[in-house]
Amino acid sequence: MRAHDSATASTRIAVNAPAPARTPGAGPVRENSTARRTGTLQAALGVIAFSLTFPATAWGLEGFGPWSLVAVRTVLAAVVAGGCLLALRVPLPARHHWAGLAVVAAGVVLGFPLLTTLALRTSTTSHAAVVVGLLPLTTALFSALRTGSRPSRTYWAAALAGAAAVLAFTIQQSGGALTSADAYLFGALVVCAAGYTEGGRLARVMPGRQVIGWALVLCLPLTAPAAALALSYEPVRFTAHSVIGLLWVAVGSQFLGLVVWYRGMAAIGVPKASQLQLAQPLLTLVWSVLLLGEQLTPAAPLTAAAVLVCIAVTQRARG
Repeated sequence: MRAHDSATASTRIAVNAPAPARTPGAGPVRENSTARRTGTLQAALGVIAFSLTFPATAWGLEGFGPWSLVAVRTVLAAVVAGGCLLALRVPLPARHHWAGLAVVAAGVVLGFPLLTTLALRTSTTSHAAVVVGLLPLTTALFSALRTGSRPSRTYWAAALAGAAAVLAFTIQQSGGALTSADAYLFGALVVCAAGYTEGGRLARVMPGRQVIGWALVLCLPLTAPAAALALSYEPVRFTAHSVIGLLWVAVGSQFLGLVVWYRGMAAIGVPKASQLQLAQPLLTLVWSVLLLGEQLTPAAPLTAAAVLVCIAVTQRARG
């Protein structure tokens, strides 16, 4: 009898004993860490792709007119994206997502490429890179407005300081007044920030390749006739630079870059992805020297660094 009671008591102790502690870093934690590293790598690849956009556009303008370059790059990117969507048998997005996709299309697919291409007819890539260096800041502002969050005073102070640095740079570089190229670049900041913000929101509910893919396909009924019309009016001169530039902005920047960028944003969040984008203006300055042979003024890297510091402060002061 005592043996039976002893066995029963042992069984109760075993049943009621706490489960062994989970080793830190095992299971889901390790999976999350891997997902963050993968997301960071994807966002970084997107930043590298975007940093080459302005030099590639300058190469493309050597053989194409601005309207032809923008329309043809968008058509080529839409063909690649549409082919991927068909191959993967991706169903059409839900009806309530089409409005957001239209914002992505208007800002990222049409507005930003067109406005920056028009600016680069008369502006250097280094100048454009410094102005567009405000993009992470503008995107964060749109994100705050979209989500209804209220950033701190430190955030706004750093944001205004970065904007003032870029404005002073553009006025100094333009001889005391803003040029039409500067107007195009500031307009590009606004439309691209809206497209990034909406794209980042959509990337939480659908893969990044679908976000940019459907945005490109959505524009195809407009961009295909526009490409045919532009090519009939603007002469085309095929050179190695113009072809490489066109292919890069179409496939590298317009599609693949945005695919990994949106996937990275969905994995690590918009604030951390924006921190990676701080390197984009400085990378573009390097490419402008290496690929285009541009001579940088001392103000360009200094202003880019000042903007980098301001954006870094905003990232720490969010909320």
